[in-house]
Amino acid sequence: MELEHNGAPLGPPDLNGLSLQRDAWGRLVLVDAEGHRHVGVEPVRAFPLTDPAHWISLLNAEGREVVCIEDPASLPGPVRDILENELAQREFVPVIERVLRVSSESAPYEWDVETDRGRVQFTLNSDDDVRRLGPQSALIIDAHGIRYLVRDFRTLDAASQRTFERYL
Repeated sequence: MELEHNGAPLGPPDLNGLSLQRDAWGRLVLVDAEGHRHVGVEPVRAFPLTDPAHWISLLNAEGREVVCIEDPASLPGPVRDILENELAQREFVPVIERVLRVSSESAPYEWDVETDRGRVQFTLNSDDDVRRLGPQSALIIDAHGIRYLVRDFRTLDAASQRTFERYL
């Protein structure tokens, strides 16, 4: 895959010229070999199950691929470390099994839930942080960017189902 700038191909990426950093707002910023800044990039594994050690795409804020990295091991150490930490955070997705409490009727919302990894309390900044993934599932993104999954609303207790109905 080639780097693009404003939709125009720039040629194959120079992996040693890449820089990843966080800006003052916590967004991941890619600076490519030509010095172009891409703010709010997100790393995504192209083949997370069959080849998780290769083919990482960095997507811009609009979801378009900015660069595809065939072998992350070929990146300079600091860039590779940031990339691996970002992927670990993105791929950490506890599954919500029960909603114990939601603190208020207006944002920000404090949630207290039971997940497959234990009891968790987190903050949602707005209703938009609860996203339907399909007819029976949803993804919740807390104020720190941690994602929580509801695989199937039908398997939740009645009170938990009512809580989610308010947000979807």
